[in-house]
Amino acid sequence: MTDVRPVRPVLSAPDPDTRPRNRRRAMRVLLVDTEDRLLLFRDSDPGITPVPTFWITPGGGVDPGETDLEAAVREIEEETGLVIDAEALVGPLAERVVVHGYSDVVTTQDELFWFVRCDPFEVSIDGHTEVEQATMTAHQWWTRADLESSAEDIWPRDLLAIWDQVAAGDSVGAAPLPLGDVDESTVAPS
Repeated sequence: MTDVRPVRPVLSAPDPDTRPRNRRRAMRVLLVDTEDRLLLFRDSDPGITPVPTFWITPGGGVDPGETDLEAAVREIEEETGLVIDAEALVGPLAERVVVHGYSDVVTTQDELFWFVRCDPFEVSIDGHTEVEQATMTAHQWWTRADLESSAEDIWPRDLLAIWDQVAAGDSVGAAPLPLGDVDESTVAPS
């Protein structure tokens, strides 16, 4: 997997206008266990004080030569330790273009969201990249009630709408839910 953020997080935010910019295709996965709990990772931007945190689904960029499904399967294994077959993925459920302005980079991602049902398991972060090890500070299984009552930043902001599509059975064979163009930044992209 190719990281688009620097290997070492910056200690102070550079001038927002001088940050590198890149674009990539990315797969995000709603990993829901048989107890109806969704796995999220708490990510952070250590280049800002106080350090902002936000919860995200497992996932990441599509490597050269990979299909979307191959990337989603690989990302699940790297970020959680769970090995699945591509046939276990349902979707894509939703699509969007998101801009992530961080202290050190501005990344535009063309994202697809997938769904996987799994048995409860112990998450392994052994496959995390150096950047993920530096910025991802926790993981947690969330119930729907947890998500609805949380005051924390959870990305994507439309996460419950995507989960509802699965719960309603509207995801198989349907066109992805269009989530549009979204800005989820810790530092405005300018």
